[in-house]
Amino acid sequence: MAKRVYSMTFIALFLSFLGAASFAANLSGTWVFSVDLDGGGHGDPTFVFKQDGDKLTGTYDGPVGHQDVTGTVTGNKAVFGFQASEDGETVKATYTATIESQTKMSGTIEFSSGEKGKWTATRK
Repeated sequence: MAKRVYSMTFIALFLSFLGAASFAANLSGTWVFSVDLDGGGHGDPTFVFKQDGDKLTGTYDGPVGHQDVTGTVTGNKAVFGFQASEDGETVKATYTATIESQTKMSGTIEFSSGEKGKWTATRK
């Protein structure tokens, strides 16, 4: 009986490893976001990402113009963002993502000004 339990545990661990390995997130490509800020604002920016290993670069086009994006990807999580100048003040936007599939992710956004919100995105 103990041998069978060990075998079943090994198989379960092996299958979970295969599942994680088969979902190696690669965010490269064009993503359309839907962002809702806690204060009531809404935007639909487009991000174009290029991923090299865990390094993420790209561009943002949306309500705060065209910005260069940098970030990292670790497993099914990503953190990326940009800095924008508005009225002589620099504001940093940080997006935190949970990658749900190769075509869908969601998460939160936080601006250095204190404004926060939630977003969803789909690969174009």
